[in-house]
Amino acid sequence: MISVKHLTRTFDDFTAVDDLSFEIAPGDVVGFLGPNGAGKSTTMKMLTGFLSPSSGEVKIDNLSMQQNAKMLQKKIGYLPEGSPVYGDMTVFQFLHFIADVRELKGKSKKARIGEVITQLELQSVLNRTVDNLSKGFKRRVGLAQAIIHDPQILILDEPTDGLDPNQKHHVRELIRKLSQDKLVIISTHILEEVTSVCNRVMIIAKGQLRFDGTPTALQQKSRYYHAVSLTLSYAADISGLAEIEGVADMEINRITGQVTLFPEPDTYILGPITNYINHRKLPVDALFVEQGRVDEVFRRITSEEAA
Repeated sequence: MISVKHLTRTFDDFTAVDDLSFEIAPGDVVGFLGPNGAGKSTTMKMLTGFLSPSSGEVKIDNLSMQQNAKMLQKKIGYLPEGSPVYGDMTVFQFLHFIADVRELKGKSKKARIGEVITQLELQSVLNRTVDNLSKGFKRRVGLAQAIIHDPQILILDEPTDGLDPNQKHHVRELIRKLSQDKLVIISTHILEEVTSVCNRVMIIAKGQLRFDGTPTALQQKSRYYHAVSLTLSYAADISGLAEIEGVADMEINRITGQVTLFPEPDTYILGPITNYINHRKLPVDALFVEQGRVDEVFRRITSEEAA
């Protein structure tokens, strides 16, 4: 359990984190969302004990991080922003070094190094120095060091930064597996990452908590939630779509030609729209019910509310 109470961090006249309070329980996979400079990385540094708060408190298992940092850090696996590593070491040497730092010994040490090499698919680069790795491989080495001691808590700052789509998919699958018995916090600006990996979303803007809920709850805040979008195979008169009972508004994307119909509050409009299309024999190529657009909600929360 992580408990954060009135956490604040200032740098001279700048407030990076402003009175944050929340609790995270085992089984939570929390996505920290926010624009650049929102305070995500600063919050993570305070959660891991690498940065002291200006005021407020972080507790893990009811123990204060400020008073018990060394002991609590043994329970945490941390992938910091930029994933700093010792560039002149080979990957194999670096993982052995981290295992020694984490006080792994004997068969346990050998087993854990082998497991993380397999999990992160590092076999092909074990004898290369870290400095000579691609950005993607450096990120994977950073993730390997974060999980090598099998921590109870994983705190990952932009874990898929620099990875190609296949590598991102692999790392997200790994996070899902690890989250079965760990508390996981992921800082990211990639909206897709939150909806695919996390069961809880926190949006931070200007150092303040603006949203805390499930990905579904976030989608439901979108004006596109339960809207109906359709495309036509050729031009036709669609003006009548806006007059269908239950339709509050109609939007046409002039670039793609997609038509979106917005429902009145607490109204499901797919049935009436389908009936209208069939009756008028409109040339509809595709039709689907929107589940909400997270990017639209994110922009609104981080701009209008923060302002």
